[in-house]
Order: sequence, then C-alpha cells, then structure tokens
Amino acid sequence: MHPYHHAISSTKKHGGQYLDYLAIHEWFDETKKHMPDMRHRALRHHAEGIFWCEEHFGTIFYNTDGKKVLVRAIAEQHIMEDLGWIPTIKDYLTALDDSKITWIYKRGVSKQTLNNLSEDTSDIRFNTNSKTITD
Repeated sequence: MHPYHHAISSTKKHGGQYLDYLAIHEWFDETKKHMPDMRHRALRHHAEGIFWCEEHFGTIFYNTDGKKVLVRAIAEQHIMEDLGWIPTIKDYLTALDDSKITWIYKRGVSKQTLNNLSEDTSDIRFNTNSKTITD
C-alpha cells in the first residue's frame, strides 16, 4: 500500500485526519529509495523497526481530534497491513540466501589495520595471534 492509503486506514481506526499519520507511514516506506521493490521492507518492517519509529516520532501524539494515539499502534498497523504479521530482523536475515552473498565471507583489511594501529600507538598492543581478534 502507498503511505497515503495507510494513513487513511489509520484515520478510520483512530480518527483525526490522514495528515496526522502520513509522516509515520512515509517513514516506513522511505527505504524504497534504496531498494524500490518489496525487499525494502527488510530495513524497517519488523519488530525493531517499531522501536526505531518510536525513537523517531515519540511514544504518543495527539491527532487533530485531540485523541491520544500511540505511535506503536500506527507502526504495528503499517506492518500488519503490508505483511500480515510482524517479523523480527532475525526472520529477514534467516531468509537470506547466503550462497548469493559470497562477498560477506571475504576477508577485509581489519587485521592489517590493527597491525598498523599497533605500530603507531604505543599505549595499545594487539596480539594478532589471538583468537579474540577476528577478521
């Protein structure tokens, strides 16, 4: 659904005007800028995304009817209307096909960077043989 249609749905549930809710619904769908298909949902359409939404918009607001509305309720409504359930980030990550993201297993330059830091910084020592330093 388009954010406008989500906002109309919120108006039917909570009163007020669609503009009271539009910014929240646009926030959920603005990730379409990065991935203009349904995969964009992996970035905010999950339980953690609901908490991020509250951090961004606050816990409550008052609509134009003067009614107190929970941001969480609007966020949950958005995800339920789009997906029919509220997944977790783990649900999205578990669904990834790691055979197609082989770059995730390649070595970066972290060990080299740590070695350079240890040479330049006298008060920090890095044991590159340690099992606690990972690539």
